[in-house]
Amino acid sequence: MSVMPEPDDLAGAPSSAASAAGRMVGAAFASSKRAAGRAREGIRSRPAADRAYRTAVGVTGGATVALGVVLMPLPGPGTLVALGGLAVLGSEFEGARKANEKATRAAKAAAAKLAERRARKASRRSASE
Repeated sequence: MSVMPEPDDLAGAPSSAASAAGRMVGAAFASSKRAAGRAREGIRSRPAADRAYRTAVGVTGGATVALGVVLMPLPGPGTLVALGGLAVLGSEFEGARKANEKATRAAKAAAAKLAERRARKASRRSASE
C-alpha cells in the first residue's frame, strides 16, 4: 500500500516539503490504524487467539503499571509510566480504561495546581525584586 498522496489531494495545498511530509505521515498512520483494526477483528474472531492476545496485553500492561509504581518515589516519569500501563490495559479491559481516565484527570489537576503554585511563587519573587 502506497503512502504517497494522490495528485488530487495536493490541489490547493501548500507546496512545501514539510506539508507533503506531513500528508505522507498522516496517510501512513491512517493505513496502519486500519490494518491494526482488521488484525484485531481477526484475533477476536478466534477464541484461542483472543484469549492469548488479551493475556499478552494484560501481562504487558500489568508489568508496565508495576514498573511505574516502583519508579514513582524516584525522580523521573514513574507516574507517566504507570498511566501508560493503564492505557495499554485499557485497550482491552473496560475497568482499566475507566481507572486510566480517572487517574489521568487527577494527574492533570495536580499538574495544573502545581503550575498555578509555581506561577504565584514566581510573581511574588518578581514583585519583591
